Amino acid sequence: MASPESVISDERRRRRVSLARLEADMAYFQARLEMIGDPGSTNQMAQRKVFKLLHKTIGAKVLLAKRDTSEPR
Repeated sequence: MASPESVISDERRRRRVSLARLEADMAYFQARLEMIGDPGSTNQMAQRKVFKLLHKTIGAKVLLAKRDTSEPR
């Protein structure tokens, strides 16, 4: 049976990895938005709209994840 300390350590590690993945997703969507710049086609306008929504959604998840990791256990 795993010790309580190792269970807590594993949980913290999973939370850090999850947060890092969310932050990487945010960086990806931000880069895509910057690459599109001023949309010149309908397709680019649609991409920009989707990437803005995804960026906003992932941003909210990052804030929640950071809040959850800062709460004392």
